[in-house]
Amino acid sequence: MAVIEARGLSKSYGGKPAVVDLSFTVQPGSVTGFLGPNGSGKSTTMRLMLGLDKGAGTTTFDGAPYTALSQPARQVGSLLEAQPFHPTRSARNHLRMLAAPDRIPDARVDQVLELVGLSSVARGKPKKFSLGMGQRLGIAAALLGDPHTLVLDEPSNGLDPQGIQWMRQLLRAQAEQGRSVFVSSHLLSEMALLADQLVVVGRGHLVATGPMADFVDANARTHVLVRSPDMAVLAPALEGRGATLEQDSDAWTVVGLTQDVVGDVAHDRGVRLHELTTRRATLEEAFLDVTGLSQEFVGAAAPTGAAAPTDYPAHTDAPAHTDAPAAPAAWTGAPQEPTR
Repeated sequence: MAVIEARGLSKSYGGKPAVVDLSFTVQPGSVTGFLGPNGSGKSTTMRLMLGLDKGAGTTTFDGAPYTALSQPARQVGSLLEAQPFHPTRSARNHLRMLAAPDRIPDARVDQVLELVGLSSVARGKPKKFSLGMGQRLGIAAALLGDPHTLVLDEPSNGLDPQGIQWMRQLLRAQAEQGRSVFVSSHLLSEMALLADQLVVVGRGHLVATGPMADFVDANARTHVLVRSPDMAVLAPALEGRGATLEQDSDAWTVVGLTQDVVGDVAHDRGVRLHELTTRRATLEEAFLDVTGLSQEFVGAAAPTGAAAPTDYPAHTDAPAHTDAPAAPAAWTGAPQEPTR
């Protein structure tokens, strides 16, 4: 199975950098989530990876750039645009058209239509499909050649909750079969359930990369909660080990030490513990903390007492309009992935 290696990806629009010297690696057998605020360069990165935009740097799939692949549909499946379908062809004929250059048989077309749940509308025209159905057809096109690599930009757009769960199970199954799955999403709760690895970008710069669990654990909001009647003894001992403590009602939050270390220190001092638990940060908390200074579009706070807005702008990923570097990450792992 193929390794994706992106090295030095860069792209500017009108002299403004959208992607800046971005490097990362996507390993087979895992789902790598690609995260960043709107305008951070995710879609541009994916287009650079697939040779759809001109820019600096290289991306190889199992050692070869996409443009050098002899049968790209059989090696790399991608979904970048919403509903890029021929207006008059049926869904099945649209896939047959895509299958023809790589000599993919009609039987595979029918197989992927069933896999994504569109067999009953195979003869329907995609221009009449809902956004969710269009996304399913796009995923079918990405899977058409049974590729070893998937590059998917916001594949959950337009899917209902059942559809999102289906997609999660589908992509997990693809990774478990040894494929490389690289997927962007703005649904952080879904990404927390889907991804093993992360590539996080802000304003075109790499912010963090590595295992999901490490990214969350490195966030300051992950702490140990302690309740003890002997905090007068325990607190100085923990501070002596480099911890930061803050009182919250009858409990204390301890940042900088693990639950095991806090327990060992308490044991050594003969301290009674009434509670000792680890409160982990969520992916959303970690993401917002790490990318807060990298957000391109920030809305004004609602006036006090004002109702929350009820309609929201469509998701965009326009190129960033600044060359300021992203805020330094509290955690970085081995170099890894793309941007737009």
